Parts: sequence; structure tokens; C-alpha cells
Amino acid sequence: MIRRGSRQRGPSGPDAGPQRPLITAGFVSRVGNGLFDTAAILYFTFVVHLPAAQVGLGLTIAGLSGLAAGVPAGNPADRYGPRTVWLTALALQAATMAAFVFIDSWFAFTLVATPDRPAATAGGAAGGALIARVGGERPAAFRARLRTFVNLGVVVGTLGAAFAIQIDTRPAYTALILANAAGFAGAGLIAFLGVPDYRPLPRPKEHREWSVPADRPYVSFVALYSATGLQYQTVSLLLPIWLTAHTDAPRWTVAAVYAVNSGVCVLLQSRLGSKAETPGQGGRAFRLAGLLFLVGCPLMALTADVPAWVAPALAVLAVCVHSVGEVWESSGGFALGFGLAPDHAQGQYQGLFGIGFDAGQALAPVIPTEAVLALGHTGWLLLGVFFALVGAAGPPVAARAERTRPGNPGAGASATRPQGETPVLEAER
Repeated sequence: MIRRGSRQRGPSGPDAGPQRPLITAGFVSRVGNGLFDTAAILYFTFVVHLPAAQVGLGLTIAGLSGLAAGVPAGNPADRYGPRTVWLTALALQAATMAAFVFIDSWFAFTLVATPDRPAATAGGAAGGALIARVGGERPAAFRARLRTFVNLGVVVGTLGAAFAIQIDTRPAYTALILANAAGFAGAGLIAFLGVPDYRPLPRPKEHREWSVPADRPYVSFVALYSATGLQYQTVSLLLPIWLTAHTDAPRWTVAAVYAVNSGVCVLLQSRLGSKAETPGQGGRAFRLAGLLFLVGCPLMALTADVPAWVAPALAVLAVCVHSVGEVWESSGGFALGFGLAPDHAQGQYQGLFGIGFDAGQALAPVIPTEAVLALGHTGWLLLGVFFALVGAAGPPVAARAERTRPGNPGAGASATRPQGETPVLEAER
């Protein structure tokens, strides 16, 4: 858990200097992601000529290998320092991404994708531990600020990918892939030059390499976050299918809801994220998010019952409500994900946090399309009720977890470091 103590402060808060290069590195890498992810399926199917089913199978194999890497990658981040592991993961991602330009078969595709996903998972675990160190006393607020620029980077990259998709040639797609590889390399260089190489924090005698799976309250939180993570597919997958198949809305409405979702998150993530920093505040953020999803889901369903000229406006309204809920949900996840984890074990705890999110996203495409679309309006209402019930579990899950934090029964997760104890870090490079 991130505990209060005496930390070196600058004009913008604790460790303000390293925050800027870490934000810049995150932005650069996500611009590359936006460039590649938008056009990846087109490259693999139309340029490499892989059937969509084979692409899906290869990504599933890679995803499963990635799920197994979270906690094992987090332990080295705790033992040797998070920056080293994060930079290694970025270097591996740059290499595997560049290798995609040479694939010509399903075997080659799977061979490249399989190490790419564990590298991404390892980067998430080590990156989370690094955020906890750079964020100082307010890691959740810093993570919210970072997410603002990450979302902005994805938007910029997506806009750039549109040009390559319009050109629709192998050199254009190759340029996107190499740009993404360069984004990983550039992010690593920025972090190497601007982020300190933090030394590992002292470990208590009772520390175990695999302590996080035995931390049942934290595992309960991860399960909660995994379930609420289904909401990400509501706007990116479920609503576009609904708008095109069940409404008279013009096709440009799909692009509009994407833009509105990204815009709301960029504008509100830092502002609302600063209001959810403690585990208790995080639990209440989950509850509020669930209520907003309960309002937004039926509004999305109603787009099928209005004239074509009303449907886009109603879809945008629904997405605005849903997007505010998304900001609260992610902010609650940051508050609990950082606030409940011991300082000395942030790596392995962030690794489990990432595994839970990825597992939820793996299930998300199946649950909405099979359950919600099959039931129509009733399915949308049930989805909203599901989110509301899961969100309502946020406060009790957070309260139970706070009570079980070592050395701090009932007082929150931020008050157990002895006064005057300051994390030791190496000189900045």
C-alpha cells in the first residue's frame, strides 16, 4: 500500500520531475498503439492473407501466455527495481512489433505474437510499480493524469491510422507497424533518460514471492474490477453492432460515439480521478460508476425506438453518461489497485491487477454479443443491472480489504510507514 511519510516534494507534488518523462513515454507508446491497433486486423487478413479465424486463434494463444506472465514479471520488478523490468519489456515489444512486417504464415504470426503478449503483461506489472514510486503519496491521482495523456495518444494514433487505411497498401501498413515499434523504443529511451532507477524497497521478514494470490481481499477486488471491465466493450463492440443492425442511425454515428467516449475520458479523467485516491473513495467510485452504467445501457437500447435523426443524439447522450461512469470505474480501480498493495510488492500486485483486467477483456466479446444482443432491450437492461450490482459491491469490498491491511486495521491503507522513512532511489540518469 502507498503509505504516507516524508517525501521529497517539488512544485508539482512528489517526484514531479520523473512524472513528466513518464507521461511523455506513455503518450509516445500509445500513439504507436493507436496507429497499429486500428489497422492490425486489416493488415493480417488483407495483406498477410490470414483467415480471421486463424488470427483470432493466434491472438488467443498469445493472450493466454500473457495472462501467465503478470505475477512472475512483477516479482523481478520488486526485487531488482521496476524501471529495469519495464525497459526490458519495452525493448522486447519493439522487437516483436518490428518482426510482424516479416510474417507470411499463421505459424510465423503466432510465433511473434506469443512473446509479445507476455512482454506487454510484464510491462504492465513493472509499469504499475513504477507509477506507484513516481506518484509518491498520490499514485492513483498520477495514474489518472497519465491515463488522460494515454487516451490522447491513442486518439492521435487512430487518426493517423486512418490515412494508411485509406491508402490500403502493404507499405502503408508496414509504416504503421514500424511506427509502433519506434513508439516502444522511443518510450524506453525517454524513460531511461528521465525516470530514476528506483532501488527495491526493503522487504519485511514475512514477505513471500507469491504473497498476492493468498491476499483474498485483494483477489476479491481484482475479481470485482475484472467484472466491471466488461463495460469497455459496451462502447467499442456492443453499441456499434447495435447501431448498425438494430437502428436507423447513419453509419457515421459509430465514429461519433468513439470520439465522444475518448473525449469525455480525456477531459474528465484527471479531474475526477483526483477525487478517488483512497481505497474507501475507490469503493464509492465503483458504486457511482455502476449507477451511471445502469442509466446509460437502457439509453443505448432506446436508440432502436427513435427516428433516424434522433438516434445519433440519443447515442451520444448515452455514451456521455457511460463515459463518465468509465472514468469513475477506472479511478476506483487505480485507488484500490495501488492503495491496497504493499509498497515493497507493488510489482506482483500490479501483475495480478493486470491479469484480472485482461481476463475480463477476454470474456467481454462473448458475453455482450451472445447474451445482450440475443435478448435485445431486455439484455441491455440486464447488463445495466449487472453493472449496478457489481458496482454496489465496491464499498464493502474496499472496507474489508482496508481492515485486513497489515498493521492498519480500520484506518485505511495510507498511514503505516513510520514517520521520516523515505524511499531510497538512485541518482537520475
